Amino acid sequence: QVNLVESGGGLVQSGGSLRLSCAASGRYFSSYRMVGWFRQAPGKEREFVAAIIWSTGTTYYGDPVKGRFTLPRPNASYTVYLQMNHLKPEDTAVYYCAASRYTNGYGLAIRYDDWGQGTQVTVSS
Repeated sequence: QVNLVESGGGLVQSGGSLRLSCAASGRYFSSYRMVGWFRQAPGKEREFVAAIIWSTGTTYYGDPVKGRFTLPRPNASYTVYLQMNHLKPEDTAVYYCAASRYTNGYGLAIRYDDWGQGTQVTVSS
């Protein structure tokens, strides 16, 4: 069984930056084919943020975060990051890391097999 643990969330002012981390235990990330980030704000559905195909390093981003968030290709197999710049109040949400055996359907939560517990990101105006 794998455990995914997110960290790096917190309170930041609008325009600021945060870097989220997702650590895996019990299994290498490279044993998955895709790793993604989703977020969920109160009263809203879970929303796709970003994903990376492990073998190729190809990345995908949700429209609301394009140009502001980046998902660097990891150097190691245990930790994945999400760099968030130019944060806005509408980015406030719980952010989840997820890992998948698939390489398609990156924007669909149902395509992911394992999930972390989430980390809160709050952006003040």
